[in-house]
Amino acid sequence: MAVPVEEAIAALSTFSLEDEQAEVQGPGVLVSSERGATNSPVEYSDVSAYRLSLSEDTKALNQLNALIQEGKEMASVLYTYRSCIKALPQLPESMKHSQADLYLETYQVLDLEMSRLREIQRWQASAASKLAADMQRFSRPERRINGPSITHLWSMLKLLDVLVQLDHLKNAKASIPNDFSWYKRTFTQVSVQWQDIDSMREELDDLQIFLSTRWAILLNLHAEMFRVNNVEDILQVLIVFAVESLELDFALLFPERHILIRVLPVLVVLATSSEKDSESLYKRNDPVIPAFPDLHLSPAAILKELSIYFQRFSAQTRLLTLPAPHELPLREAQEYPLHSFLSCISSLYHYLWQNSYALLFFVIRHYLIVNHIGTIRAEHDDFTIRFASSLNQLLLLKSIDGADVDWCKEVKGNMYDMVVEGFQLLSRWTARIWEQCAWKFSRPCKDAIPSEPNGTSESFSDYEKVVRYNYSAEERKALVELVSYIKSVGSLMHRCDTLVADALWETIHAEVQDFVQNTLANMLKTTFRKKKDLSRILSDMRTLSADWMANTSKPESDLQSHGGDESKGNIFYPRPVAPTATQLKGGQANELGLKKGTDTTKFLHKQDTFLIYEVVSGGNLRKPGGLFGNSGSEIPVNDLKQLETFFYKLSFFLHILDYSATVTTLTDLGFLWFREFYLESSRVIQFPIECSLPWMLVDHVLESQNAGLLESVLMPFDIYNDSAQQALAALRQRFLYDEIEAEVDHCFDLFVSKLCEIIFTYYKSWAASELLDPSFLFALDNGEKYSVHPMRFTALFKMTRVKLLGRTIDLRSLVCERMNKVFRDNLEFLFDRFESQDLCAVVKYTSSQPDFRMLSHGSSCFIIPVVSVVGIKLDVDELEKLVEILKNTHGLLSKDLSIDSFSLMLNEMQENLSLVSFSSRLATQIWSEMQNDFLPNFVLCNTTQRFVRSSRVPLVPVQKPSVPYAKPNFYCGTQELNSAHQSFARLHSGFFGIPHIFSIVRLLGSRSLPWLIRALLDHVSNKLSTLEPMITGLQEVLPKSIGLLPFDGGVTGCMRVVKGNLNWGSKSELKAEVLRGIKEIGSVLYWMGLLDIVLREVDTMHFMQTAPWLGLFPGADGQILHSQDGGDSPVVNLFKSATAAIVSNPGCPNPTSFYTMSKQAEAADLLYKANMNTGSVLEYALAFTSAALDKYCNKWSAAPKTGFIDITTSKDFYRIYSGLQIGHLEDSVQVSSNNFEVSGDSVAWGGCTIIYLLGQQMHFELFDFSYQVLNVAEVEAGLLTQGHKNPHVAQGWETLLEAMKKARRLNNHVFSMLKARCPLEDKIACAIKQSGAPLHRIKFENTVSAFETLPQKGA
Repeated sequence: MAVPVEEAIAALSTFSLEDEQAEVQGPGVLVSSERGATNSPVEYSDVSAYRLSLSEDTKALNQLNALIQEGKEMASVLYTYRSCIKALPQLPESMKHSQADLYLETYQVLDLEMSRLREIQRWQASAASKLAADMQRFSRPERRINGPSITHLWSMLKLLDVLVQLDHLKNAKASIPNDFSWYKRTFTQVSVQWQDIDSMREELDDLQIFLSTRWAILLNLHAEMFRVNNVEDILQVLIVFAVESLELDFALLFPERHILIRVLPVLVVLATSSEKDSESLYKRNDPVIPAFPDLHLSPAAILKELSIYFQRFSAQTRLLTLPAPHELPLREAQEYPLHSFLSCISSLYHYLWQNSYALLFFVIRHYLIVNHIGTIRAEHDDFTIRFASSLNQLLLLKSIDGADVDWCKEVKGNMYDMVVEGFQLLSRWTARIWEQCAWKFSRPCKDAIPSEPNGTSESFSDYEKVVRYNYSAEERKALVELVSYIKSVGSLMHRCDTLVADALWETIHAEVQDFVQNTLANMLKTTFRKKKDLSRILSDMRTLSADWMANTSKPESDLQSHGGDESKGNIFYPRPVAPTATQLKGGQANELGLKKGTDTTKFLHKQDTFLIYEVVSGGNLRKPGGLFGNSGSEIPVNDLKQLETFFYKLSFFLHILDYSATVTTLTDLGFLWFREFYLESSRVIQFPIECSLPWMLVDHVLESQNAGLLESVLMPFDIYNDSAQQALAALRQRFLYDEIEAEVDHCFDLFVSKLCEIIFTYYKSWAASELLDPSFLFALDNGEKYSVHPMRFTALFKMTRVKLLGRTIDLRSLVCERMNKVFRDNLEFLFDRFESQDLCAVVKYTSSQPDFRMLSHGSSCFIIPVVSVVGIKLDVDELEKLVEILKNTHGLLSKDLSIDSFSLMLNEMQENLSLVSFSSRLATQIWSEMQNDFLPNFVLCNTTQRFVRSSRVPLVPVQKPSVPYAKPNFYCGTQELNSAHQSFARLHSGFFGIPHIFSIVRLLGSRSLPWLIRALLDHVSNKLSTLEPMITGLQEVLPKSIGLLPFDGGVTGCMRVVKGNLNWGSKSELKAEVLRGIKEIGSVLYWMGLLDIVLREVDTMHFMQTAPWLGLFPGADGQILHSQDGGDSPVVNLFKSATAAIVSNPGCPNPTSFYTMSKQAEAADLLYKANMNTGSVLEYALAFTSAALDKYCNKWSAAPKTGFIDITTSKDFYRIYSGLQIGHLEDSVQVSSNNFEVSGDSVAWGGCTIIYLLGQQMHFELFDFSYQVLNVAEVEAGLLTQGHKNPHVAQGWETLLEAMKKARRLNNHVFSMLKARCPLEDKIACAIKQSGAPLHRIKFENTVSAFETLPQKGA
């Protein structure tokens, strides 16, 4: 069944096409060739249908408008003209024979450019002739009654402005005469063989005179005007009109105001050059007039130059002493923007009407925006609030049927007033930017501060001095703010174009009809009844614009006769009528359909508006006192006031009807990019982007990191949109667009890069500040410096449609791509940095305080000062902290951006993506660091459970890559946060202990940690294989039999016997290697013990988190018990009950998904329960070491031949270690330095573990040399106390004996730990069987290990 159209439309209306993108960019700019009424008035093609006396004027207007349009195109040609001779090739000596061909080619190229200059020469002649003819026509006696209309005055002023701009461009462009000189030279060379070139030479001479004569166009205009000396009156009228228009803000748009400002000096010069010249009254002034984007006009300079060519004007000495902008003293220049430029001279009209032509200029405003930004900000906030309120009222009105007529009129009239106010604000703001730019160009920066260290102020170009170094930080901020206000208000008004159109048209229609049907009716009946001329003008106005069908207060018969009683006001039916785009383009009066009513109606057209404009203004300007002066007139003041009010409203109607074009014109800031004049003067192809004002504004927002400006960072890019539109539509130069496009591409790439860096730094700092210890911040007096000021990036994150040169760019996608790359680069940097350091403490922290290193001696430790190294400490603990900060940064940023998961990026950078890969980059680096640096060069302090670096120089220097460099945002974001986190990192930087093990466990995870454990155990196995021949070498040196030490010789005698038995003098290097090997084995086993402690803590925490869900609890003997025998766990019961409840509901849409969730809960229950029974890493390591020792058991643990303990054996391992230990202890007390700095407590852990696993603990405790010496010392001490011995019998051995006691305590500690974690059978009870046979090597079973599934070596 087909859906009705009404329902389909209603359904579509519920869909919203709007997204969440914030409006932080100006309105979209489309390349268009349409001409609006503000740029090209309607050509009055149907004026004859109204039978009014305007045919001659409208024909002249059409001609003037055509000349104006052509003149603007000529000005575009001159402004964008670039020298051709720079591109001409220079022939080498070997190609001089081709000189003639080169001249011909050059002539053909330059002739095309010179033809355009000839067109300009011809056009200016015709334009000057036409303008002079119109002035002379209005100066004839028969035209003195009905003078020129306002539209005609505007057209003459616009044409004069075009002539002034052309003349100024011709004077300023040095490339034009240069190209012409080359053109003339080539013409001389190539015209030798031509026939009849006299006319061409004459034309060439005329063009040379035109180009070489300064102000040639104005001189030609002056000559044309004063062929008949009767144009003084019309010049007088033009001056009065320009002055009053400026004073009364008659010009709604800033281009119109600038036109008046530019033509005033020229009008003054032309007026004072007549025979009726007299002394002028004026005030001191020095304005800067915007003319071109990078080329300003100075009236003072123009007057001085023109005084050379106009002798009468040269008599105005006070005018010629006005200083140019660059001639102002510094102090005066600083105060200059606060001065008034020039108010109207006193008795202006009196002098004018007495043929005294005074020099008039406009009131200069404050040029620098920074001094007005407060007022502008208040205006913006107030306008946006009131405009939004008016728009809401209008929307409410449209949603109500049958609303009150008076309320409707009030709402729509208020909307009209807001639109006019918005246009006035935009015009005033944009004009301020124009004028500030002109002021900056007129006063370049003299003392530029180079940004590069090797730069000098003399090397800067002129453009850098007027743009790059001419704007302070405050001025850039104010300019960005003003650009944002202009673009935001323009976008606001542009979006509601269709919403306010009907209200604007109805308001304009009501204003005109009320005036022509009510106000004019009363005037015709009273004031103008006996004034035939004025009555005819007002009657023509009513005939032209009255909409009688809209009058609802009269019957239809009265409407047709236009009669009846007009003393009462009429009520008008609202009629939203306006011309279409076709009418604007073709100038034809077509009618629009009405929203209400079906009566035949004559609508208000834009063309009608122009004609009304003509009728109202015609004949009034010649009266003394101004446009609507009352001097010498019998018209009542009230009637003149009404005429004046309607007259000025008419000037706004044209722009209101052309709503979109007006908004586009007022928000066009493309002039801020162009720099054609300075490109020519600087003789460069293009300036770097650092000199481009739009990029300077973007860069300022990014560098200042002002939270209030950050959302406006895209607004300056609209300047590129505007400049590209001007390049294609106004200037019509493709090469300019190409240059803009190239700069935009480069700038936008830089913008995205800088923006991402700022975003990353901000979120990194935020994450780092959140991870700081609150107690640390509370203890600081200036803890607020570690806080991060909030910045708003949310609006930029939602930008998926950035409009740039006709393209739509997804900024969000670009930021996400860059963020993914930045996170990966940061991880890569952290790993590279870690790979260039050791495991616990390396480089880069500058401190005036001495660093301290902890060292050990036996079971004690002490601290010695060492030299600090400049660098940043980056150990495995700090690596984990930095990765944690980066992960927290990722979490904060992923709330607003769709970026890759952190685990994916981490695995990718660790090269651990494969499902069968158990190693990783970090695990490999940790293992490499432990093998090459940690195990050989770190010593253990058993008391503190820490490893510290040995003070001895490594035998083999460790080769590491150079330390990479990165900005602070790759650490913790800012320097302050880096220092704060490094203060914590320094607590763990001088050692390696349990905190570092925790970091390794968290960094590697359960995937790579087993690989590291197996690598370390393999290292133990390899180290035992390496030690086997060395120990054999030591065994060969020992005597075949070593007995107990004698007690009668005392300690001295015992030590003498020990030295006799241990004849290892020739094996000192071998002995040292064996000690280092045992030390490394002990370090690995102790490292496994620390790892076991950490894993047990992690497993306990994991158990506490999962046990309630799995129904588990610890038993009295430490076993894990189930709370429900044979039943399901709580998590499974929860999902089963939830699934059953949901599925039982008849409204359940998809029960399959809930069954799947229940099955997944059962799988999770099995998985987590299987991981509960974890074993001990240390026990597994001891079992692995025991298995590795099996192959050496026969060599290191010989079985007794008699079955009893052999007290004289000398080949067992415990004998080798006993000799090594006592020799090590003796060396430690004989030298000044502590020998434990070299070996530490790891030797005891390694040696005792091997002894224990070989089953030689009892032998070692009975027959160890140091233990026997201690026994002898104890006996001697006992005898000493009984008085049987000399009190000096053990003198000299106190230090060695103390070291032996510490070693015995450490050995006992190791054996007790080994018995607890790896119990063996009792060797004394089982050494001999009951049958009397000896029991050899005993096999023992270990406890259950968590790593039983690890592959065994060689399996």
